Amino acid sequence: MTPDPTPEIPADELVAQYLTDAGMEILARNWRCTYGEISLIAEDAGITVFVYVHTRIGSAFQVPAGAVSFAKQQRLRRLSLLWLSEQEGPWWQVRFDVAAVILMPGCEPDVQHFRSAF
Repeated sequence: MTPDPTPEIPADELVAQYLTDAGMEILARNWRCTYGEISLIAEDAGITVFVYVHTRIGSAFQVPAGAVSFAKQQRLRRLSLLWLSEQEGPWWQVRFDVAAVILMPGCEPDVQHFRSAF
């Protein structure tokens, strides 16, 4: 019987810990509005970073950043503008990252972080 590859810790929590360990500050988790959700919003050396979190089960050879279609990129950009409009600025720099959690049966989850993915 193959072990269940689902992590005990949610993917966004794994990514948040990974980013925190890398020196980034988490500003918001699972921010929601009428139009959608942003998994993680962080700050990295003065840059506001909007992070799309993606989970892959199985092949480590698939490119997780490729799972972010143009439509998803546009949606995240629009959502980021809504989030920014609710905050006190100024916001000089923003970045869009993709973080993938790769789940392989019998292995610890692997977090991959792609800076400036789009």
